[in-house]
Amino acid sequence: MEGTTERVLRLLALLQRRPSWTAAELAAELGVTDRSIRRDVERLRALGYPVHATAGPAGGYQLGAGTRLPPLLLDDEEAIATAVSLRLASGGTVAGVGEAALRALAKLDQVMPPRLREEVRTVHNATDTFGGSSEIHTDTLMTLARACRDALRVRFRYRDEERTVEPVRVVTGGRRWYLMAWDTGREDWRTFRLDRMRDLKTTTWRFKPRDHPDPVAYVQRSVTDAPYRYLARIRIKAPPDQVRKLIPPLAGRVEGNVLIFGGEDLDWMAVYVARIPFEAEILEPAELKTAVANLANRLTRLV
Repeated sequence: MEGTTERVLRLLALLQRRPSWTAAELAAELGVTDRSIRRDVERLRALGYPVHATAGPAGGYQLGAGTRLPPLLLDDEEAIATAVSLRLASGGTVAGVGEAALRALAKLDQVMPPRLREEVRTVHNATDTFGGSSEIHTDTLMTLARACRDALRVRFRYRDEERTVEPVRVVTGGRRWYLMAWDTGREDWRTFRLDRMRDLKTTTWRFKPRDHPDPVAYVQRSVTDAPYRYLARIRIKAPPDQVRKLIPPLAGRVEGNVLIFGGEDLDWMAVYVARIPFEAEILEPAELKTAVANLANRLTRLV
């Protein structure tokens, strides 16, 4: 049985290597008869691989697309290229791609041999990108992704404090990455920025998942309600769906037709408000009204 299993896996690798093979070519590659090839093809079909057969002198076998994606066999070069691409994509800004790439990378990293994992790390360490998100080490993402999947507590230093948490989900807002987790020390849900974590370690403590709020909504509210120096509330005369398009989800939120966002610099906030393409009214804070008025005066003098 071991010989049959190994041969079936080799057959699958061959079918993934090029679009079409004749039965004779496959038999020669594997050192078996055409009849053995037919039996092995049926075994692949039973496992969910859509192997198509074409009769005639020019016929052969072809691995087709099915209703679901079956497991793939990757050689060393393909595995390294895939892992490097996923690492880069996990830090990207394309909607939905970052988190999906992170999940796929966690699966690949789990089964990748140590020698290939080191090759991937070498390539990644020698690669830089510019623009986009805060600097996040991929090992941090991988550690947290596995801990969320396996329901394992993690421990790290955060603003010079040691925290032990039960991670639920990693959430990205395009420019920053956050972890939603149950803080065992404070006995409450908390949001943590990944770029502020230090000395991250996975423990052996497996926890029972708790009922939890929606991770994206919770992180969004935590970030927008963070202790900023100023918290702006702007009533905008436009439909809520159009108002939501004005600001990234983790930079602010919309309640009805009121846009809420925080900031530390009134001048920057005034510029942002001035760029709103709809009629709007500043509800608070009063300091922002003054900053916008000052900006308007400066612009008037310029022209």
